[in-house]
Amino acid sequence: MYLSKYKLMWMFVFFDLPVMTRQDRKNATRFRKFLLDEGFAMTQYSVYYRLLSGREAGEAIIRRIQKGLPKKGKVDIIQITDKQYEDIISFTGIQKLPPKKNPDQLSLF
Repeated sequence: MYLSKYKLMWMFVFFDLPVMTRQDRKNATRFRKFLLDEGFAMTQYSVYYRLLSGREAGEAIIRRIQKGLPKKGKVDIIQITDKQYEDIISFTGIQKLPPKKNPDQLSLF
């Protein structure tokens, strides 16, 4: 079965959570672990991403994220097509990294 690069979606979750108190740090850690349990991978410390089978799958995950939100802080979610994702240019220091390879198989949970 062929999956269109225009149907497959990448979801990014960006967050800025308070870490001033012990409870704040615990809540931030809990949220990061929640995202990992939902199948996200970390690209930067407060930026996580996941490949989705389409927009409908994204809506279901957004509902789960909304239930798992910490009481404080800011969380943003963006979805882009696989076609848009392949145009990302990444650098580490001054060295340009090769494009990320998409998974060979889409895992559905």
